Amino acid sequence: MRKRWFIAMRVVVMIVAILGVKFYMDEKKMNEEMIKLVYSDEAKQVFEKRLTNLDAKAFTKEGIIQSYEIDEGSIKPNPMGGIEVRLIINNNSDLYASYTMSRNNGVLGGGGAIISKELARQTEVKG
Repeated sequence: MRKRWFIAMRVVVMIVAILGVKFYMDEKKMNEEMIKLVYSDEAKQVFEKRLTNLDAKAFTKEGIIQSYEIDEGSIKPNPMGGIEVRLIINNNSDLYASYTMSRNNGVLGGGGAIISKELARQTEVKG
C-alpha cells in the first residue's frame, strides 16, 4: 500500500514539473514574440505616426518630441488583447506615451494612448 502511494506521488510530482516547464516555455516564447514585434520596423512606423499626431513638428528642430525609446520593462500583454508598451520621450521619464499595440485585419496599430501630464502640457502649449 505504501509503495503504491509513493509511486503515485512521484507520478504527480513529475506531471506538475512537466506542466510547469511547459507553461514557463510558452510564456518565454510569448514574451520574445512581443519584444520582437514592439522593436519591428512596422511598430516604429506606428510609433512615429502616433507621436507626430501629438506633435505635428515631432522629430524636427521646432518640435517638442525629438526622440523616443521603448521602455522594455513596460512591454506586457493586455488582458483585452494586444501588447502594452510605453515610449519615453527625449530621454525624460516625465514625458511618455503608452499605447496598446494590436493587429486589426493584419495591420498593426497603436490605440489606447495614455499620455503623461507633462507631455500633454508641453504639446498643447507648442501645438
